[in-house]
This record gives sequence, structure tokens and C-alpha cells, in this order.
Amino acid sequence: MFGSIGPMELVLIFVIALLVFGPKKLPEIGRSVGKALREFKKTSDEIKGRIEEEIEASEIKDIHKDIKSSMDDIKSGVKSFQDDVKKDIETHETGEGPKVT
Repeated sequence: MFGSIGPMELVLIFVIALLVFGPKKLPEIGRSVGKALREFKKTSDEIKGRIEEEIEASEIKDIHKDIKSSMDDIKSGVKSFQDDVKKDIETHETGEGPKVT
């Protein structure tokens, strides 16, 4: 139930708390502990959410870099293709024709 703490250990903790704090203070202490645990869980969930958001943002940045690199490669390929087409057009216009070896 609570990790490695069994039912006997819980009873022992309750009896010790009852002896130390008394029956009038025990409900107040229980509420305080419960409230602290809720706040701790809430804070840990917020931190976990922020970490997940940062991981997602990092992954998006990596994907953006990959896409940009691919776009640069495509632009380079298109530029090379345009240069080849221009050379072929110029060769055709001057009447030189393709060289046969």
C-alpha cells in the first residue's frame, strides 16, 4: 500500500503519533500532512509537465534543423539543375551541340 510499509508499521506510527501529539492535535496534523502531500504532488506534476514541454520543444527544434538542412540540399540541387539547363540552352543557341566522344 505505502511501498515497503505494511499495516503493522502504519499502526505503530499511528500509536506513536497519538502518544506524542495527543488525540486533540492528531486530526489537525493529519489534515496538515494531507495538504502538504497534495501540494507536493501538484508541484511535482507541474515540474513533470514543464520537463515534458521542454523535451517536446527540443525535439521540434531538432526537426526544424533537419527540415532546414533538407531544404538547403533541395535548393542546392535545384540551382545545379538550373545551371545545367542554362548551359544546355546556351550550347543549343550557339549551335555547338553536344560533344560526342
